[in-house]
Amino acid sequence: MGNLVAIVGRPNVGKSTLFNRLTNTRSAIVNEESGTTRDRQYGKVEWCGREFSIVDTGGWVVNSDDIFEEEINKQVSIAIEEADVILFVVDSVNGTTDLDDHVASILRRTTKPVILVANKIDSNEQRYASAQFYSLGLGDPFCLSAINGSGTGDLLDTILARLTPDEQSVQVEDVPRIAVVGRPNAGKSSIINAFIGEDRNIVTDIAGTTRDSIHTRYNKFGFDFILVDTAGIRKKGKITEDIEYYSVIRSIRAIEASDVCVLMIDAERGIEGQDMNIFSLIQKNKKGLVVCVNKWDLVQDKSTKAIKTFETAIRNRFAPFTDFPIIFTSAITKQRIFKVLETVKEVYENRKRQIPTARLNEEMLAAIEAYPPPAHKGKYVKIKYVTQLKGAYVPTFIFFCNLPQWVKEPYKRYLENQIRSKWKFGGTPINIFMRQK
Repeated sequence: MGNLVAIVGRPNVGKSTLFNRLTNTRSAIVNEESGTTRDRQYGKVEWCGREFSIVDTGGWVVNSDDIFEEEINKQVSIAIEEADVILFVVDSVNGTTDLDDHVASILRRTTKPVILVANKIDSNEQRYASAQFYSLGLGDPFCLSAINGSGTGDLLDTILARLTPDEQSVQVEDVPRIAVVGRPNAGKSSIINAFIGEDRNIVTDIAGTTRDSIHTRYNKFGFDFILVDTAGIRKKGKITEDIEYYSVIRSIRAIEASDVCVLMIDAERGIEGQDMNIFSLIQKNKKGLVVCVNKWDLVQDKSTKAIKTFETAIRNRFAPFTDFPIIFTSAITKQRIFKVLETVKEVYENRKRQIPTARLNEEMLAAIEAYPPPAHKGKYVKIKYVTQLKGAYVPTFIFFCNLPQWVKEPYKRYLENQIRSKWKFGGTPINIFMRQK
């Protein structure tokens, strides 16, 4: 399981700036108006050859003007429940506030490692200002400036020291790992129970898996894989929690630990923002995807036309990635449950598919000839040769050409669509790279 680091703190102390700095992106929107898109607050950090995930909790809990305290409580409690290390960001220009004291008092009670980050320290004189944060009782403040990046390297070293090393070595090789993800109440638990059936003795919980997702070895009807289940495992927090928010944070780990994700969508409610968030997490992590429209037994209109309309709507929302299977199921009546397992297996095999180089060149060079890349400033891009990378995590194709920098997204998409139309890569993302000949 990947490690998860959470950033907490009151508004406008520079959480998003720190997030952007650590993930080397500009993806979190920095002018924090409440309700800015939520899936942007999740990223991966690489440092010294190790990788961990980071979540800016402030971006997920909607801050409303009058009840800062309640929202902060929610953020902090979620961080304490879900994260392995907590970064508590404070603002050295404005000093400590009542809200900071309040957060510190909650964090002092947790057993999780907490790192106190004094942000906005741009010069050596300002370092003296950080001494006031000793009053929070959380140890030495880490002085840094998220805007210009000074001090962030030391912070990353400290984070790595506090994270437990990944127990990656325990994993069973070549067994597909399947995560069932989706919004609360979309039927994740019911479908897992339907998979497993009453014969509970087939289930072996693999020991040593982290506390947040149950890994179940599933071995029957000729299928053999590991189910990564996130559905309702842990006790609920004492406070009234934002369940929707939890579902995304929970999904992060399950998605990262899996090869293929089954995204459950509630047939009665259709696609909502939360489904889009979870979908974008699957995309960012380059995982296989099977969309499962559950509770189909409750829908009145089951005509072929209704199914077509629903499918089109889903593909339109998830564009440009549209090549994935959609299955209409009912966990209660066990309708098409078997189909889900078969499809998951297919998607997993598609991820592993290797196309012989000769066939690849024969088909793709013809497609390129039929529709060559657009000329750029009077220069023509010539693609000479294509090969598929061996043993890549996602099917990866490398096209060798004379001017790789001028092949733009739309043309790469054309190439991807050509590959998908000629070979079976349904449900799996494809990487396309242009390289200098």
